[in-house]
Amino acid sequence: MTTTRDRIRRHVRLTPGVHFSRLGRDLDLATGQVQYHLRRLVREDELVAEEVGGRTHYFVPEFDPWERRALAYLRRETSRGIVVRLHANGPARPVDLAAELGVARSTVAYHVSNLADAGVIERSESTPMRVSLADPDRTAELLDAVSPSLPNRVVDRFVRTVDRLFE
Repeated sequence: MTTTRDRIRRHVRLTPGVHFSRLGRDLDLATGQVQYHLRRLVREDELVAEEVGGRTHYFVPEFDPWERRALAYLRRETSRGIVVRLHANGPARPVDLAAELGVARSTVAYHVSNLADAGVIERSESTPMRVSLADPDRTAELLDAVSPSLPNRVVDRFVRTVDRLFE
């Protein structure tokens, strides 16, 4: 019989970078159960907890710190959109990314800043600034591993709607 801890471990392996609330929803577990088992799994070094952008994400230990940060941001729709666009078409100006993604420039600036701080993308020194992937090959491998969760997509779309009201 599969234990709760085995289910959590397997789900994290299949969904790298999953955050706490999604884990509970996906496995239909009570908050206390998830907290208890995650705490044990992290303490026993079977999982790694990484706080990225205000959320704690969970990974199997095989992912290095750069991969963990990148995966966490790739679970967010707007950040993922920026990375996918850069992967497909190469370097771009943030203003062009905003137009292509249909989001406000300030939203792109926020995500570009986070992605650059995490080492996922690089900003050029030139004016106008252009952004590009810091490690295109590793990033391409990670893109296959994740898709943003429904709650993250809902939040991103809400931000886009609000941004349009202020344009």
